[in-house]
Amino acid sequence: MKDGIKNVKIHVIVLILVVVSEFIGIHSFKIGPGTLVLLPMLYALIIGSLMGPKFLKAVKQKDMVDAGSLVGVTLMLLMARYGTLVGPNLPAIIKSGPALILQEFGNLATLMLGIPLAVFLGLKREAIGAAHSVAREPNVALIGDIYGLDGPEGQGVMGVYICGTVFGTIFYGLMATTAAAYLPISPKALAMASGVGSASMMTASVGSLSAMFPDIAGELQALGAASNMLSGLDGLYMSLWMALPMSEWLYRATYKVKYGTAPERFVRKGDE
Repeated sequence: MKDGIKNVKIHVIVLILVVVSEFIGIHSFKIGPGTLVLLPMLYALIIGSLMGPKFLKAVKQKDMVDAGSLVGVTLMLLMARYGTLVGPNLPAIIKSGPALILQEFGNLATLMLGIPLAVFLGLKREAIGAAHSVAREPNVALIGDIYGLDGPEGQGVMGVYICGTVFGTIFYGLMATTAAAYLPISPKALAMASGVGSASMMTASVGSLSAMFPDIAGELQALGAASNMLSGLDGLYMSLWMALPMSEWLYRATYKVKYGTAPERFVRKGDE
């Protein structure tokens, strides 16, 4: 982290990205009956991704590592900001308490789609690691502890983790506005659903919703922050006790349908 703080180059580049992105501003597009909202955060992510060694070569690999070490610090500031929003909206959050807790079960629905799709696309046990959750840091640690990161399950969770790091924020920002524009779902429900345990993804999603519904922006941000906090608290246990057993069962069932035979017996890490 010290190298990141001392790296003046990345601070200057971040300042330029912020100024350019804010200068571009928020743009809304009427598409059919709904509105698609593009936020400065989205521009900063896209422009920043193009500055790496593979494209514009404005930053080197060391600069990227230094910048990555500061992400945790910036997210602390962001969560402190969200904490100031939770207090004034505490009555609304308490009123939404059961919905906030039960929304965690919605994360289980993704594996019902993800596991069969991954198996039919040709993945095998990689599907369990890839589709059992949103694959953020706690889930990577969980898969590493149970299966080992050098196995197929570890390859699956790391693949989704890397893809989520690169594309997740962009995807969440666009998905929230698209869902709000075209689906008959309350923006408050979408804000709660944005809290999947990733502060950056939640920020992109809630930020887009706040731009679409400025009258209730504070309440949306408070619900998103509270949901994200709860997902961080109980998400790991949901993955351990419910998502992984369901993923194992669904993998075996889908494997039999695709290949006409049962999959090989799973050997837990350390039992070889």
